[in-house]
Amino acid sequence: MSLYLDIQTRNAVLNTMSKLVKEEEARILDANKKDMDSYDGDDIAMRDRLKVDHSKIEGMIDSLDQLAALEDPLGIERFRFTHENGMHISNKTAPFGTILIIYESRPDVTIEAAGIAFKSGNKILLKGGKESVQSNLVLVDLWHKALRENGAITDWVTYLQYNRTETQAFLENPTQKIDLIVPRGGEKLIAFVKKHATCPVIVSGRGNNFLYVDKEADAKMALEIIINAKTAKISACNALDKVLIDEAFPEKEAFVTRLISKLKEHNVEILADGNFSSMDDVSELTEEAIWYEEFLDYKIVIGQVNDLNEAIEKINKYGGGHSAVIISKNNETAYDFMNSVDSAAVYQNASTRFTDGFQFGLGGELAISTNKLHQRGPMGLQHLVTNKWYVHGDGQIRE
Repeated sequence: MSLYLDIQTRNAVLNTMSKLVKEEEARILDANKKDMDSYDGDDIAMRDRLKVDHSKIEGMIDSLDQLAALEDPLGIERFRFTHENGMHISNKTAPFGTILIIYESRPDVTIEAAGIAFKSGNKILLKGGKESVQSNLVLVDLWHKALRENGAITDWVTYLQYNRTETQAFLENPTQKIDLIVPRGGEKLIAFVKKHATCPVIVSGRGNNFLYVDKEADAKMALEIIINAKTAKISACNALDKVLIDEAFPEKEAFVTRLISKLKEHNVEILADGNFSSMDDVSELTEEAIWYEEFLDYKIVIGQVNDLNEAIEKINKYGGGHSAVIISKNNETAYDFMNSVDSAAVYQNASTRFTDGFQFGLGGELAISTNKLHQRGPMGLQHLVTNKWYVHGDGQIRE
C-alpha cells in the first residue's frame, strides 16, 4: 500500500463518505437496532453511547463535511534553517503511519475518529466492541465503498473483529506495524490497552469534571450551567460530576436548596459533604474515594470550600485532568483559577459539555487526551501528526 494519499483524494473520500452515510441512513439505523436489541447490559452510559438515531447520523455527516473543508495538516513547515555549508534544512508535519483505535459501544467513532485519522494521512485500524459490531460493519463497508469510488485501496480503513483474547495477542505481538493506539472507553479498557500495548498509547476519555461556584458568581447562571453539564448527556466524558461552592457565596443555603430541587427533577442522586448533608434529598458523602470517581450516571457530589485556593487544590487533587469550570463575575479570579487548575480545558461561566472536538472547531475529535504528551484535550487534525526533517544538499559531507 502506498504510504501517501494526496489531499484531493483524501477530501474526495470524505465527501463521498458523507454522501453515502446520508443515503444509507436507513441501513445504518437498522443495523444499530440489531445491536440495541442484542445489548443486555445495565450500563446506561454504554446504552446511550451505543444508540444511533437521526441526530447522530446528522452529526456524522457534519463531521465529515467539516473535515473535508479543513486545510491539509500535512507538509506544514514548522522550522527552516540554512546550514553554513549550504544545506537547506526544514521540519514539516507528517502522518504517524498506522493508528489503531480501540473503542466501546460508540458507532460514531467509526466515522468521526476514523475520519480525522484518515484526513491526517494515516492508515486506520478499528477495533470496536462486540456490542456495536452490526453498526460498525455497515459503516466500515461504506468507508470501503468511498475509498474504491475514489481510486484508493480499502486497506486505508480496516476493521478488526477480534475478541478480548485475540485483541490482547494483537497488542502484544502485532501482525503489522502500529505507530499509535487510541483507546476510547472506560478506565478498564484504557488500563487493558496500556498493559499490553507495545507502542505509544494516548489516554483519553476519563472525565470527573469539577465546577467551582465563586463567591462572586451569578446564581442563576450557575444553576443553569450545572444542570446542563450534569444532565444533558450523562454518558459523555465531559459531563459534570463535582460541584464546589464557596463558603462566602451569598444566599448559599437558598442556592443549594434550588440546585437540589432542580437535580431531583432529573432524578440525579446527590451526595454532599458535611456542610450540606443534612439537607433534604441528599446523602452524606462518607468515603474520600468518591471524590476521584467519574460517575457516567445520574449522580453528583456537592461540597463546600473556604476559598479559591482550596477549590484549586481540591480539583488538582481529585479531578481527572479533563475539564474544570469557575462560575464568577470577577475576571481576575477566573484568570487565577484557569491558570492554576491542571486540566486540559478550563472554563469561565460555561458548561463542560463543550469540551468536544466538533464544538472546538476541529471537525470532531480522535480523542480527548488527558495526557500531556504529545497533545492535551480534544485532538483534531493538527494534533494527529508527527514531524519529519527534510535536508537538501549538493554533496556535503561532515568532516
